[in-house]
Amino acid sequence: MSELTEASTRARLLAAAEQELLTAGYDRLSVRAVNAAAGMNPAAVHYHFGSKEALVATLLQERLGPLWQPRLAELTGTTSVAELVDVVLGPLTGLAADPVGRLRLHLLARFVLGRRAPAFTDRWFDLSPWVDLLREARPDLTVREARRRWAMAFTLILHHHGDPLADVPAEPTEPDSLRAFVIAGLDGP
Repeated sequence: MSELTEASTRARLLAAAEQELLTAGYDRLSVRAVNAAAGMNPAAVHYHFGSKEALVATLLQERLGPLWQPRLAELTGTTSVAELVDVVLGPLTGLAADPVGRLRLHLLARFVLGRRAPAFTDRWFDLSPWVDLLREARPDLTVREARRRWAMAFTLILHHHGDPLADVPAEPTEPDSLRAFVIAGLDGP
């Protein structure tokens, strides 16, 4: 299979999966239905992604990763904790205002907070780069403490924006309160 054909096939499967997720939700997502909606053979999802979980993880990385990339590329060693929080929260406001965006946030929350996500390949879906950025802003923090603070911050952020226990993704409220709370948690003594 040529590289172009493979990319096209993967794109069709991802688009079909997203549409199926919008109507059926994650628990009722059928790999067979995704393959059929994409016009593919019954084994296409498993061939290209390996599993339903890996399909959804790839969908999340491809749809959400680019929202943060430009801002992350601009960060310097003089970035404040408040600026880091703004980089994280900024795109979430737009996502939360859109049904497809809310679905993506809900899925991300389910995967990350449910501790069942397959290995993400995008570096920004791992805590390590965030820990490094926080330690640049707060060199007094140990790696362990910076990791602990980000883990708590992302848990709160994902729960707020993507409630993993809800059947239907909800619209979050009070972004200013969330921002202030996360900044205080990351930047506290």
